[in-house]
Amino acid sequence: MEDKLVTIAQFENYIEAELAKQQLADFGITAAVTGANAANTYSGFLFVEGPELQVFASRAKEAMDILESSKEQVQVLGEEEEEQ
Repeated sequence: MEDKLVTIAQFENYIEAELAKQQLADFGITAAVTGANAANTYSGFLFVEGPELQVFASRAKEAMDILESSKEQVQVLGEEEEEQ
């Protein structure tokens, strides 16, 4: 059985996508960023979507959980700074 690539996230710019890709790599998950060139070349046009992050379907749930957990941690840190 072949493991297919699935899109798990879309980003506004390639830097955010590459950071997420590296974060997944830290957990041993191979990921690919697609559409980065088009998004950079045609940014601002409504017909061009931002870069997408793809992983193998067998690791998609795990990858989404990692990214979601990271997102929640960033929000908590931001809330703590506002309280100070």
